[in-house]
Amino acid sequence: MDLDAQHRQLVTLRTLIAVLAAAAALSACASTSETYPSRTATEQLLVARAADRAVEGLTLPIPSGSRVFVDAAFFQAENSAYAVSAIRSALSEAGYAMAASKGEADAVFELRAGALSLEQMRRVFGLPEMRVPISESLNVVSLPELSIYSRRDRVGVAEFSGFLYEPKTGAPLGAVVPMTGEFRIRSHKLLMVAAWGQQTVEPGERDPGDSWRQF
Repeated sequence: MDLDAQHRQLVTLRTLIAVLAAAAALSACASTSETYPSRTATEQLLVARAADRAVEGLTLPIPSGSRVFVDAAFFQAENSAYAVSAIRSALSEAGYAMAASKGEADAVFELRAGALSLEQMRRVFGLPEMRVPISESLNVVSLPELSIYSRRDRVGVAEFSGFLYEPKTGAPLGAVVPMTGEFRIRSHKLLMVAAWGQQTVEPGERDPGDSWRQF
């Protein structure tokens, strides 16, 4: 091979390397990253709908029109901000005025959360997913589910309660028994392939249906 041919091959190789390097740099610049919240949108909506149901018809043992300060200092739960807002909205609909501070209120409503979370239940006809130890060192292997039929229930659960007191003296004015609410969706699967029922909750949806199908 003459020197000119070797030179042309070297130039071609260098050009190819330069093109590949540029493509790699461009693809790196175009890459994006995603973050994943602790709960899916469906899980968040299940809890929100349960909170909405828990406060339906909420009233206080004080005259309608009273100014109420909602004290959420001891209301500790994930999605607590939504639940507190739902309680304030229910009180407003019941005819109470929202006070901006304890000093402006006729009564303080101190909240506490019994539950504001999710439950999931599965029923399987067949072999459920299992983790089986395979050695004395406790190494395990996961075996997939082998079922004829399975059913999955996902339930948002909410329970709130609280008590009222006079803001200036601290004298008790009454208590509110636990307010409870649930919102459930159910899905089914046959032979691990055919699925029907409700898989997700859509934004704005209030009454879960059972007509969603996927095959």
